[in-house]
This record gives sequence, structure tokens and C-alpha cells, in this order.
Amino acid sequence: MKITSSLIDKLIRLRSGESLPSSALRGDWVEDLLREGVLISRSHGSRSCIKASSPQTLEQSLTHIDERFGDLDSMKGVIDNDVSRSEQAVATGNSKLVTVRSCPGFPVNSYDSIQCSLNGRGIVIKPEEGTFVFISDWQSFEIPEDVLVVNIENMENFRMIRQQRTLFTAMFPNKRLLFVSRYPQSSDLRTWLERIPNLYVHFGDFDLAGIHIFLSEFHKYLGERASFLIPHDIEERLQHGSMERYNAQYNKFKNISSDVPSLQLLINMINKYHRCYDQEGYIQNR
Repeated sequence: MKITSSLIDKLIRLRSGESLPSSALRGDWVEDLLREGVLISRSHGSRSCIKASSPQTLEQSLTHIDERFGDLDSMKGVIDNDVSRSEQAVATGNSKLVTVRSCPGFPVNSYDSIQCSLNGRGIVIKPEEGTFVFISDWQSFEIPEDVLVVNIENMENFRMIRQQRTLFTAMFPNKRLLFVSRYPQSSDLRTWLERIPNLYVHFGDFDLAGIHIFLSEFHKYLGERASFLIPHDIEERLQHGSMERYNAQYNKFKNISSDVPSLQLLINMINKYHRCYDQEGYIQNR
């Protein structure tokens, strides 16, 4: 993401409750915020616009994308990304604009005890229900090779893994699962996944954008170790999914395809029914 004064102005307008044309903001991060409900897309005939679901939620989500967004007003008028960090500090007098990420890493979760290693010391991953563990020193985090790593895109699903145990048990019987999330979004999780030998499963929304994230951000780097979680009943659920979101994504992702037969079958089903299905639908007793 290239941070410019124009981008900051647009984010401030969204935070204040204004709507923007959908064409005003582009990028995978925008698609992620739309999928998470932080931004809402509305159509008016042939035109569409986006707005924030709430100022607080937008600010929190933007801060997780880039800590500098924690103070949008101070960033207003900041020169674009081509200017050096030292020059930004001189121009704004705001040291927050030049700080490095203060919270690297990613969260992990599990409903089974998994003996891992962190900085050469043993650590058991089995957080109490309603909590999870954040791995900051991820470069030294080691897990058993037989553990299946499941990346959950949506934070609600990630927090409520026990309410989805029926799904995971059916899909991966007799497997120990370590659940991870790329929230806050960074390359730390993917870099860690590239370093370890474990098999990887991607659990995201069942839509073209979600498949694009898997192919471009994970399968591209992990190859055959990576697979996309496709529940046995997904075709039935797709028939009652969201047509509006399918239509919103179609032009951008209509040419998406995969040489993985199971994933191409899912793409075909999504295009057949012209619908998408949210992964939150698999949380029992929401």
C-alpha cells in the first residue's frame, strides 16, 4: 500500500461517515475490509460506493494494517512513500510516522495440547476458551512436524474454534491442529510457514476473493504443502449464499482458475450458483 496524502484524506472521510465511490479505493486490503464487514459496499444503479460500518472499527482495523494509521489526523498532508522516513519525521514532527512495527508475529490457537518450542524452551499451546496466544518471537517458534497448520482468515472463526470442532474433526480425523491467523496482517505468518515443513490448510470465505488470497499469498509460496479447506456440504450452502457479493467480486476475479482439481471444482460451483458463502456460517451456536 502506498501511503499518500490523497489516501489519508479518503480514510478520514470514511471515518467521518462519508461514502466514497468504490473506485476511489483499490487493493487487497480494501477487499479484506469489505469481507470482514469493516467497510460496506452499496449499489445505486450502475454505481457503487463504500462506507465504514463504524469509525471505531475502521480505526482499529487500519491500525492493524499499518500502525501509522493510528493517528490519521497527524498523517494528513504527509508526503508520499517515496520520501525517506527521516524526511517524513522532519516534515511532520511526529515520531509515530517513522517507528517500526511494535508488535510483530501472529496469534495461534488450539483445543488440543500441542508441545512446541519458543526460543529453545518448551511451551504448551492450549489456550483457555475465549483466549489465544500471540507469538511475537515467531522466528524461534517450532512445532511438531505432524501438526497440521490451519490458517483461519476471519477473526471470529479463529476465536471460536471449539464451536467449529465438528467441521474440523470431519475434515481432518485424528489430526492435531494448530490454528493460526495473519491478523494483524503482515508477512510474518507466511515467512514462518515457508520455513517449517508442516502441511498447511487455508480456511477462508468461499468466494472468488478468498480463493485469490489463498492462491496469491500462500499457495504461490508453499506449493503442494498448501490446500484450501472445502467442507463436504459447501455446494448445498452455496445455493443459499450471497449473490450480491459474488456480483461485486466478479469483474475483478472472473478469470480465476486453479490446476488443483478440488479448488477448481469449488470455483466452478461458485460460478454455477453465482453466490458466495461466509466461513462464519460454520460456527455452531453463534
